Amino acid sequence: MLTRRAALATMLATTAIRPALAQTFPSRTITIIVPYPAGGPTDVLARLVAQHAGADLGQSITVDNRGGGAGVIGSIAAQRADPDGHALVLGTNQTHATNQSLLKNHPFDAAKDFTAVSGLAQVPHVLVVRKDLAVRDVAELVALAKSKPGGLTCGSTGVGSASHLTMELFKTRADVAMLHVPFRGSAPLITELLAGRIDVSLATLPTVAAQVDNADVKALAIASSKRTPRLPGVPTLNEAGITGVEADAWFALLAPASTPLPIRERIHQAVVKGLASDAAKSVLAAQGMTLAVKSPAELAAMIPVEIDKWAAVIKAANVLPE
Repeated sequence: MLTRRAALATMLATTAIRPALAQTFPSRTITIIVPYPAGGPTDVLARLVAQHAGADLGQSITVDNRGGGAGVIGSIAAQRADPDGHALVLGTNQTHATNQSLLKNHPFDAAKDFTAVSGLAQVPHVLVVRKDLAVRDVAELVALAKSKPGGLTCGSTGVGSASHLTMELFKTRADVAMLHVPFRGSAPLITELLAGRIDVSLATLPTVAAQVDNADVKALAIASSKRTPRLPGVPTLNEAGITGVEADAWFALLAPASTPLPIRERIHQAVVKGLASDAAKSVLAAQGMTLAVKSPAELAAMIPVEIDKWAAVIKAANVLPE
């Protein structure tokens, strides 16, 4: 049994070690594992962090693309790395929230097997309709959907995708029924939406921004807590009268469980400084992203909430694990 003196000595020693960890970190190259192929928005974001945060940390940061398994392969590689801050994963709402309910025998607990480092960015979903659909706003869309239950088609980028789950959440909150039509990715979805064969979609901003600009589709609302600077005239769903449909796609840095807090805080500080530059914000804007930096504590609080939120949506929509 520890005496009070021994316990105090242990506490003081731990307190002394914490600043030392931050001062000596990093001692070698840091690797950000991206659990998706090179070239996509997650990869672009990782390389942006590597460039700008690496300069502040005084060490190079490399990006290791390990796609496959809906992001599981790369995530497991990070989970099994040494918990010393030199191996991170760029997680998303898919890899560290929805996958736990969508994949059978999912191999890790996103909230317990990883520890939060820094929230990075988010991408809003936009409620769009084909340009000749006879609605001008969300209220008219809801009224039309209620007048013919199941008569409107809503397209997504696949069963269990963020666009699908966001649409299911919208349908629940608006109390409407629409026919889900899944596609294999965004390209065929946009093709059918432009052709007028799909009525509605909740797609990520980068997917539909150009079509909205060209008036090829109508943007009715943003599924986020605030409007996006990219489409400032488009209201949020909350402003349009449909509450509880905040469904941003998010991106965050995570580390293996037990990675010390001083190290995670040091990385977070470098991210805050690096992504605050105009050059970094310009790159984010080009990807349709907005800066959404979160501290380790804020990110750690968010992830379990996201897991539970989307688990409920998936269950309600009867989306079966694959």
